[in-house]
Amino acid sequence: MSKFLVRLAAAAATLALAVSTVQAQGLPDLAGREIVAVTENAYVPLNFADPKTGEGIGFEYDLFNEIAKRLNAKVKWELSSWDVMIQSVRDGQFEVGMDGITINDERKSQVDFSDSYLTSQQFMLVRADETRFTDAASFGANAEFLVGAQAGTTNFYVAVYDVLDGDEANPRIKLFDTFGASVQALLGGDIDTVLMDQTSADGYIGANPGAFKVVGTPLGTEDFGFILTPGSDLTAPINAALAAIKADGTLDTIKKKWFYDYNAAQ
Repeated sequence: MSKFLVRLAAAAATLALAVSTVQAQGLPDLAGREIVAVTENAYVPLNFADPKTGEGIGFEYDLFNEIAKRLNAKVKWELSSWDVMIQSVRDGQFEVGMDGITINDERKSQVDFSDSYLTSQQFMLVRADETRFTDAASFGANAEFLVGAQAGTTNFYVAVYDVLDGDEANPRIKLFDTFGASVQALLGGDIDTVLMDQTSADGYIGANPGAFKVVGTPLGTEDFGFILTPGSDLTAPINAALAAIKADGTLDTIKKKWFYDYNAAQ
């Protein structure tokens, strides 16, 4: 048999396996459809560039790739900054977006959401040797302490209303273009805390042993979802695959990989 026929047979076998897997799970079959998905690569451990290869990796990559696999679909990954991501998905430039995006009514008026794939709480990430404050109240009481955030994010609004005085123009909030940049500023001593969900805090702590810790009690609870173009025909299939991934324990396995086992230094 020629090499071409061998490859053709292998490809056919792979396709047949994918189709049979989809059928066995009772999930919609997208027949090899390409899904254009976008993320930022700046939110450890949800989505970020592998420090060794530059390849996009993380919890959301693994989860959405698994969703696509179960739907017999392929993913074309694209990158976008956070500040234009929701608009780009709303306008149809991308079909699906993800960046630790909190499900809320304001965003629901602009895009469709999948079911929640992660529930998390906001914590204060600080340097490991921080002793000057121990919670939001003691942080807020000292006008010299600075918090880093991205404009328009949940972390920004929690900083404004749950840590500081409700003034969105408060100069104690230092804005950064990316989430990763704010964490680097924290590590360098330019700011004193960054607010993030527990899972991401665990990711940064695990990836940087001895560099960070969290202080205080949870400042709020949020659910993350994939965003989709309004009226998207992908919402129902994605929700079906997500439910199957939750039910069979795959979601827990992916969480363990990125929130507890991953260490960039290894």
